[in-house]
Amino acid sequence: MSQSEAKYLKDYQTPAFTITHVDLAFHLDESRTQVRAKSKVVRLGPVGEPLVLVGEQLKMLSVTLDGEPVEYQETEGELRIETQAQAFELEIVTALDPQANSSLEGLYMSDGAYCTQCEAEGFRRISYFLDRPDVLAKYTVRIEADKSAFPFLLSNGNLIDQGEADNGRHFVCWEDPFPKPSYLFALVAGDFDLLEDQFVTMSKRTVKLQVFVDKGNLHKASHAMASLKKSMKWDEERFGLEYDLDIYMIVAVDFFNMGAMENKGLNIFNTKYVLADTASATDDDYHGIESVVGHEYFHNWTGNRITCRDWFQLSLKEGLTVFRDQEFSSDLGSRAVNRIHAIKVMKNQQFAEDSGPMAHPIRPESVIEMNNFYTVTVYNKGAEVIRMLHTLLGEQGFQAGMKTYVERHDGQAVTCDDFVNAMEDASSKDLSQFRRWYAQAGTPVVTVAADFNQALNRFSLTLSQSVKGVDGQLGEPLHIPFSIELLDRDGNSLANKVLELTASSQIFHFDGIMQPPVMSLLQDFSAPVRLDYQYSIEELVHLMAFASSEVARWEASVALISHGIWHCVKQRQSQTVMTLSAEIIDAFRGVILHEDLDPALVAEMLTLPTAAALIEQVDHVELDFLAQAREFILAQLAVSCEDELAARYQSLISKDDAGSRAYKNACLLLLCQVSDSYEATVQQQYDSAMNMTDSLGALHAAVKGQFSNKEALLADFERKWRHTPLVMDKWFALQAMDDSPEVIETIKRLSQHSSFSFNNPNRVRSLIGTFAMGNTYQFNKIDGSGYQYLTQILIKLNDINPQLASRMVTPLIQFAKFDVQRQAHIRACLSELLALPNLSKDVYEKVSKALA
Repeated sequence: MSQSEAKYLKDYQTPAFTITHVDLAFHLDESRTQVRAKSKVVRLGPVGEPLVLVGEQLKMLSVTLDGEPVEYQETEGELRIETQAQAFELEIVTALDPQANSSLEGLYMSDGAYCTQCEAEGFRRISYFLDRPDVLAKYTVRIEADKSAFPFLLSNGNLIDQGEADNGRHFVCWEDPFPKPSYLFALVAGDFDLLEDQFVTMSKRTVKLQVFVDKGNLHKASHAMASLKKSMKWDEERFGLEYDLDIYMIVAVDFFNMGAMENKGLNIFNTKYVLADTASATDDDYHGIESVVGHEYFHNWTGNRITCRDWFQLSLKEGLTVFRDQEFSSDLGSRAVNRIHAIKVMKNQQFAEDSGPMAHPIRPESVIEMNNFYTVTVYNKGAEVIRMLHTLLGEQGFQAGMKTYVERHDGQAVTCDDFVNAMEDASSKDLSQFRRWYAQAGTPVVTVAADFNQALNRFSLTLSQSVKGVDGQLGEPLHIPFSIELLDRDGNSLANKVLELTASSQIFHFDGIMQPPVMSLLQDFSAPVRLDYQYSIEELVHLMAFASSEVARWEASVALISHGIWHCVKQRQSQTVMTLSAEIIDAFRGVILHEDLDPALVAEMLTLPTAAALIEQVDHVELDFLAQAREFILAQLAVSCEDELAARYQSLISKDDAGSRAYKNACLLLLCQVSDSYEATVQQQYDSAMNMTDSLGALHAAVKGQFSNKEALLADFERKWRHTPLVMDKWFALQAMDDSPEVIETIKRLSQHSSFSFNNPNRVRSLIGTFAMGNTYQFNKIDGSGYQYLTQILIKLNDINPQLASRMVTPLIQFAKFDVQRQAHIRACLSELLALPNLSKDVYEKVSKALA
C-alpha cells in the first residue's frame, strides 16, 4: 500500500481464510530472535483464492505447508501462497531484531526486557499473519531465553509447562483457552520484582494476581494491585462480569507508546500507570493508576471476550470501556470531580479535534494509518455516546442491554451496530436515530431560547440543533438527551429532568412556573454538544450558589471567569483599561468562604480555564490579547481575594486528604500571583512536604510566580529525584510550562540531560509534549520559533518512533483559529515535514490533511 492510500469501512470483506489455532515458539536473542509460527488455517472463501499474509520488517527463514516446503511470493508487506487446500497447517519461521526496534511496535527491548505491543497492527512485525481483528485463534506459546538474564517468561493464558534448556537457557509454555485476535497477543521476558496476591471470584474460583515491576520498585506496586482487586470486585457487582483465567498479570515497562494494553491475562503497562508511593507520586498519579488499571481489566469482557470486527469499530471496545472506567472511578470517588475531568477532555481536546483536519466520526469511514485513530473522538466522545445511551435507558435498561450484548456475542468479533442492537432489543427503545452519533463527525451546537408567559404561568424552552460535517454540510438531526434544572429566585428547584431533543427544533413547556426561572442547561454535560446560550453574570452567580448539580456549579464558575476574560480581551482590542467586575470577584470569594463544599470541587472552581480551553470557546482568537487578559484576571482574582485565600490555605495545611491538598495548592498558586511575599510560604511548604503532591505544588508556585528561589528549588528537586525517571518527568514538564521567553532554550538544554532520551516516549511527552500542547503562548510565539523547534523534533522522531511523532504533531495541525502570520509559519513547517523523503504513514496522514 502506498503512503497515501486509504482503507475504507465500506470495502470491508470477510477474510478468505481464518486461523483457528496458533503454536508460537520464540527463541529469544537481542539481535536475532527466531519465531516459529505454526498455524491451523481454514479456507472461508472460494477455492482458487491465494492465502495472503501481512508482515513488516521480517527476515524470512522458511515456509512449509503441511510439513512440506512450499513456493511463495514475498513482496513488501505481503506473503502470497497459492494453494487449493481447504484446511492445512502452515509453519513460518522468521528472524527479528528486537534491540534495533525503536518503534516500540511488535517485539522490542524495553530497558533490558523483551516486550510486545501488537495493537493495532504490530503482530505483523513478529510473523507473517492474518493480522486483523476478525481472525480469532487459540494460542499456545513456548518461550525460550537465557535463564539468568530473563528468569520470567510470560505470555497470555495459563502456564502449562516449564523447564530447563541447553546452554543456561530455560523455557515456559503458555496456553490461552479463549480465541483472540493477534492484536491481543503478548510476550514479556525479563528480570523483575514480583508482587503476588489473589482474588476469589463470585463463583468462588481463586485467581492468582501478579504485578511485575523493575528491580527496586516493589514497594511502588501495592496501589496497582489494590486497584486491580477493586476493579475485579466492581465489575462483578455492577455488571455481573467475572474473570475467566487462573492468573492475571500486570507488567510495568518504561518504554511504551501507550498508557497500557489489555492483552488477555497479561496486561503490559507504562510504568506511569503502575508505580506509586506517596514520596514519588501525586494524588493525580494515584487516581490515574486506579483508572487505567480498571480500564484494562474491564477490557477482558468489552474488548477481549467480545472484540472488534474491524478497526473502524474501535470505539466499540474503547468508548464502552472508557465509560466503564469512568463509572468505576465515580463509584469509588467523587462522581462530580470525575465528571469534571471527563468534560475537560471533551471541551478542551475533543472539540478541537472535531474542528481540525483530523475530524472523524467515532466510527471512522476511512483511514491511512490505523494508529492515528486512537483519538479522543474514538475514546472519549465514544464514551459520551455510551453515556447518552445510559441516560436514555436508565441503569436498569442499560444493564439489560449489556447482558444481551454479552450473551449474544461472547467469543465474537462484532460491530458498533451489534452493540446498539443489543441495547435496543433489551430495552424496546427505538434507537434508529441515535445511531447517527456513530456516523456523523463534528460537534453539534444546541441553541437555547426561553420564553415566559406570566398570564399562563408557563415557561417555554426552544432547543434547536445543528451540526456541520467534515465537508461543511449540515448533518441530520441527532437524538440528544438534554438535562436541565429550573431554579427560582431563592434557589429552589422547580424542575429537574432530561429532555429528548430529536428534531431540528423543539419547544418544551413547563407549567405552574410563577416567575422567570434561572436555567441550568446541559447539566453534567448530558450530551457532547456546544451550548449556545448567553448567560448573564447574575444567572451564572445564581447557578454557582444554588444549582443542585455540583458539576453545574463548576460549569457556571468556568463560564463566569471566561466571561470576565473575554470582556478584558474586548477592552484590549478597544485599547481601554482592563477591569474585572465586582460580582465575579464576590462569587469566587463566596466559594472560598463556603464551609460545606467538597474541597476537590472548590479546587476545580479555583483553577482558571487553560488558554487551550479558552481558545475552544471562540471561532478566532487574538492570542496576545488573550494571554494578557487571562493573566490580568488571574492577578485580580488573587489580589481581591488574598485574605480569604491565605486564611483558607492556613486552614488546610493540617488536612491529609487528596481534596484538601488540591484546594490548598490551588490557593497557593493563586497567592503566588499577588506578590513575591509568598515566596517564604512556598519554601516552607516545599521543605515540610510529606508527599509529592505538596512538593510539586510548591515547586509549581515558585515557577509560576518566578520567585527568586525557583532555581534553587528546581536544583534541589533534581538532586533528590534524578534517578527516578517518572519523577524527573514531572521536573521536565514543570520547566516546559515556564512562561518565560527563554523556555525553548531551557528545553534544548534539558533535552541533553542525562535523564532524558528521545527513545523513551514518557521523556519526550513530558518535555517536548508539555511545551507544545500545554505552553500555549510560548509555543505559539508570533515569530514561529515554537513551531520551528517542534518541527525539528518531529523530523528526529519520524525516524525513531513514527507513532510518537504522529501524536506529537497535533499542535501543528490545529491552527485555523490563529492569525494569518502564525498560520503562515505553521504551514511552512508542515510543508517541510511533507517534503521528507522518508516521512512515515503516521505523520503523512495528519500533515497532508492539515495542509489540504
